[in-house]
Amino acid sequence: MTIDNLKSFLEEFGDDVKFSCDLKKKNWFNIGGKAKVFYTADNLNNLINFLKKINNQERIFILGAGSNTLITDNMFDGIIIKLGKNFRNISLLGEDIIIAGSAALDKSLSTFAAENSITGFEFLSCIPGTIGGGIRMNAGCFNSEFKDLLLSVQAVDKFGNVKTISAKDIKFDYRKNNLPDDLVFLSASFKAIRGKINEIKDKIDKLKKEKEKNQPLKIKTSGSTFKNPISQTKKKVWELIKESVPLNQKFGDAYISEKHCNFFVNRGNASFDDMKKLIDFVSTKVLEKTGINLEKEIKILE
Repeated sequence: MTIDNLKSFLEEFGDDVKFSCDLKKKNWFNIGGKAKVFYTADNLNNLINFLKKINNQERIFILGAGSNTLITDNMFDGIIIKLGKNFRNISLLGEDIIIAGSAALDKSLSTFAAENSITGFEFLSCIPGTIGGGIRMNAGCFNSEFKDLLLSVQAVDKFGNVKTISAKDIKFDYRKNNLPDDLVFLSASFKAIRGKINEIKDKIDKLKKEKEKNQPLKIKTSGSTFKNPISQTKKKVWELIKESVPLNQKFGDAYISEKHCNFFVNRGNASFDDMKKLIDFVSTKVLEKTGINLEKEIKILE
């Protein structure tokens, strides 16, 4: 549908729907054009009604924190859905389960767990995304992943049908799972293991210091660009990049980070094409040098 058609079609959702919405400031790269439709879902009922109204007639992309997303400079011909504050709640269910909304930040869940003397969530303090994004890509660091903690996921499909999926029915792999791409994650339940609050906070501090030492912070970057090719080599992806690519290579304002060469940086006004060229250049050079075909960790929205 055209924007004009959508304006009348989606009129009932009022100010929750924005048209020709600028996406540049809604992702960590600060790159991107506009979305035909940007919908902020305030609650589950409204989200279900919206999805039923759309009825799979438009392309849909769920945007979390925007911490691992590269967005086209062209108009995104579809609908961006952002879950609102009612999807950020975190609570305890009994003594051994944490329920977290999928729009809650990973670091918020880590803090909540620590304040309740629950261990196992320390690594989430170092992942700059949301719970929904973490489930989608089985995010992890420091030898821990979402799959280690997850009990179940509540989600809604593209037609507005709500379902609960047990973690044991999900096939998790390194930075991915077999759940359909069109599922919108609503919340998740996690197993809570009791620990000592001082030890938990000490571990969080230790992990944060390790991250600060090795990764660029407070700049326009989108985290790890490529996945570690664990099935092909014992080497980390940064090692493959370092031995294959001139690290001073740049396209426009798209640079390779001097601190961690698997992090790419927008040093000013890099365009989507600049960053995409850098990603493709590095991927090609690593393949030529090592024979390893790198798989992207960031999500590219074109």
